[in-house]
Amino acid sequence: MRILLVEDDVMIGETVLDLLRAEHYAVDWVRDGEMADTALRTQAYDLVLLDLGLPRRDGLDVLRALRARRQRTPVLIATARDGVAQRIEGLDAGADDYVLKPYDLDELLARMRALLRRASGRAEPVYEHAGVSIAPATREVTVHGEPVLLSAREWAVLEPLLARPGMVLSRAQLEDKLYGWKDEISSNAVEVYVHGLRRKLGADFIRTVRGVGYMVPKVPPT
Repeated sequence: MRILLVEDDVMIGETVLDLLRAEHYAVDWVRDGEMADTALRTQAYDLVLLDLGLPRRDGLDVLRALRARRQRTPVLIATARDGVAQRIEGLDAGADDYVLKPYDLDELLARMRALLRRASGRAEPVYEHAGVSIAPATREVTVHGEPVLLSAREWAVLEPLLARPGMVLSRAQLEDKLYGWKDEISSNAVEVYVHGLRRKLGADFIRTVRGVGYMVPKVPPT
């Protein structure tokens, strides 16, 4: 999953960046509202973690512009603006959730997972399909009840595919889940991770749609 972190406080930004990368998210970090708006216009994200008191352009303005473009990217506001009226304004502007600084990092991760589940059309905390079960909160994976160990990037490929069985994701879309701006992209990385997943989960669990991308079939292969 790819996250846009919008935070001008360097200490907070570095802490959250390290936290999210440790949780195997691909993260882009920007420090002002103009950069945030540019990033959102040019790159697809699974979630935005948005501060409000930003240089050059206020976070609420960035949020309103995002929603005016009819982009449905989940937005979690993380700010020190703690007035009830300000929280209402943020939610009415299109935010999906709101957390106040200083926030607990575990709570922040839990709120992010909840928004990502909702965005994928799921309410349950564990994804199960064709005998494969994954738990985003713990990164545990089982196949027919037996635990399976995945690398961080195998997980990053599997989670978006399993979240929406039947949806085809292109190689470029999957690369977006794997890499931030500063990461070096290997030309065959997705193919390597898909191969590893097939070896661990079953040769037919992930299907190649020739010329388009990859998918987890809605109906398991027989």
